[in-house]
Amino acid sequence: MNYSELAPAYIRAIAPYQPGKPISELERELGITGIVKLASNENPLGASPKAIAAARAALDEIGLYPDGNGFALKDALVKRYGVKHDQIVLGNGSNDLLELAARAFLTVGDKVVYADHSFAVYALATQAVGATGISVGARDFGHDLDAMAKAAVEQGAKMIFIANPNNPTGTFLSGDALHKFMSELPANILVVLDEAYNEYLPEEMRYDSVSWLKNFHNLIISRTFSKAYGLASLRIGYAMGNAQVVDMMNRVRQPFNVNSMAQSAAVAALQDADFVRQTFELNRRGMKQIVEGLTKMGLESIPSFGNFVSFRIKDAAIIFRRLLELGVIVRPVANYAMPDYLRVSIGLETENEKFLSALKQALGEK
Repeated sequence: MNYSELAPAYIRAIAPYQPGKPISELERELGITGIVKLASNENPLGASPKAIAAARAALDEIGLYPDGNGFALKDALVKRYGVKHDQIVLGNGSNDLLELAARAFLTVGDKVVYADHSFAVYALATQAVGATGISVGARDFGHDLDAMAKAAVEQGAKMIFIANPNNPTGTFLSGDALHKFMSELPANILVVLDEAYNEYLPEEMRYDSVSWLKNFHNLIISRTFSKAYGLASLRIGYAMGNAQVVDMMNRVRQPFNVNSMAQSAAVAALQDADFVRQTFELNRRGMKQIVEGLTKMGLESIPSFGNFVSFRIKDAAIIFRRLLELGVIVRPVANYAMPDYLRVSIGLETENEKFLSALKQALGEK
């Protein structure tokens, strides 16, 4: 008997998410050391020392279940953003929150709009509940908001996913453009605004999306502690929205989906503004280093506002493999309909230099 046939057809059709290759896996494959991983948009500084200390302290209560309501972390977020406790839902990383939104509001036959070249989990979360995804053509590798709104209205979509900045292209939508989009969109279409890379935006480009929640009850804002806060391994994120919307997401959330160490570390991380500032500055310098290096090699890159950059290169799959053999892990993005591109995360100065040196060597072998 083929037991896979017991699963619904839309589950069998899912192509599982492929994460960036771990260092340990490459070590096993090639037997090399000194590997630099620039594939998963992680913080090269690691986590805030305050967050690490808080996580270690939480180990004393490892035998107890975590606070299923996440009161302390929600309270910290309430003080930071001025929302209410019942407007916040915590997730096992922001991926969990994207799936909670889908599970709470979508069913077989519903339609969801997202952009070409946008985060793969939008399509996966949609498909996992039997809904139908509508991928709208990108504009300069970014979201075409007018086209997305038109598609959503004409197709009777129930939800729209938007990433800002977008992954894997790094493109950015201004606050004015997003506010106009929300103002003109019918209120019965939910919008999940994924701001995983929000902390990497320069001050002059930031906008207060949280304040929009007072007027746009169909808005869900998703954020994470995995990127600028450096807590990727602990899996912790949060979403903010209308209390009724959040209530539905909490109804499908696992009772203890965020562990105690993650909650404690996130509370401490929120208080460490100096660490986030250091992360931002390191990323700014590293972005300049990598983009200038790519330009010197005659390679075109997509202007990015995240902690990564995608660049165009001939024979991307071959170059990716050569970089692995040279001890550098980047991310192929052919599954994003970008077969001629690779994405590299911004690392420490020495890591960035190793990537550029290895890329030059890989290109020289052609």
